[in-house]
Amino acid sequence: MIAVTGLGCISAAGRGLEASLASMAAGVRSPAPPTAFTTDHPEPCPVFEVGGFAADPALLRTSGLLAWAAREALADAGLAPEDLARLRVGVCIGTTVGCALNDEPFCRAYRAGGHPPLEAMARILRSNPAEALARTFGCTGPLQTVVNACASGTDAVGLGAQWLRAGLCDVVLAGGADELSRITYNGFRALKITASEPCRPFDRNRTGLNLGEGAGVLVLERPGRARARAFVAGYGTACDAYHPTAPHPEGAGLRRALAGALEGLDPAEVAFVNAHGTATPDNDKVEGLVLREVLPGVPFLSTKGYTGHTLGAAGALEAVFTVACLEAGRIPASAGFEEPDPALGGAVPVDRPTSVRGRLALSQSLAFGGNNAVVAFAEAR
Repeated sequence: MIAVTGLGCISAAGRGLEASLASMAAGVRSPAPPTAFTTDHPEPCPVFEVGGFAADPALLRTSGLLAWAAREALADAGLAPEDLARLRVGVCIGTTVGCALNDEPFCRAYRAGGHPPLEAMARILRSNPAEALARTFGCTGPLQTVVNACASGTDAVGLGAQWLRAGLCDVVLAGGADELSRITYNGFRALKITASEPCRPFDRNRTGLNLGEGAGVLVLERPGRARARAFVAGYGTACDAYHPTAPHPEGAGLRRALAGALEGLDPAEVAFVNAHGTATPDNDKVEGLVLREVLPGVPFLSTKGYTGHTLGAAGALEAVFTVACLEAGRIPASAGFEEPDPALGGAVPVDRPTSVRGRLALSQSLAFGGNNAVVAFAEAR
């Protein structure tokens, strides 16, 4: 198996893993109207921003958030710059918004017939998340930016582990990052799947998701160099090919992804599932029904009630939280949940901080395009 030796994260739940775990354990969450951009919607939907974060102006905010999380993960793994220079370090990063050409001032000036400075385009072109991170830390191994909608971060972790098994590199920085923007905000408003209140994953009265931003990074390597916090025990990915934005009503792709992640493992040893849990009616219904049938009685939660839906960062952030909670033997409450939904067939997330037992934990993502991805982690004890 592949060892997880370092964890780093930044989101509205906190700057750093320790702060994030503390806020989630205390049930703190802070959705609010966006401040990074303006909106003329009569009723602004709350978002989860990383307040006061100043990114390098030469890069997109997505790459700044990613570098912040990577520094924490590398320090946690005990890897200094001189260590990275003598190792083959791969970088595998998921994103969605971070790959978009969305510099509004440049586009407005150009459409008006002007000739705006090209620095805005240069900033976008040097902000490919994996490339930017490799430049920042001098990584010379394979690079991949995964753009697979909201499963991107989970896929990046699974692919990074596969690189190590194939002997392509010695260490992988695997994760995901995404920033909030007006274009994304208006896009999700147009889809009518955002909530005008703090989101309620798996709750009967859920009305949609809250967008968020952030980054999560895991340091992956073969066992032996450093203390393992956990091991990547399995990875599965599968596509529904059912609808551009809705999951298959019976969760066909999610079931195959779960089967792939659990291949060779005992499902009875799963301590908990960190679910995708967006708080949209379709996602939570399908995910709840599949979990009830495939892993009956296994505790599950959504951490998006603390971070918002961070899109390409979500799978990576949730993988970081999953490893940390598996180590602690305890998961936070699924924030926002109050009333069970009969449409979920009895699937109910944990509604309070809960002790868990078992040597495995799953982090799973469902995404537009019918993409589904699941990573299984095994405890290191």
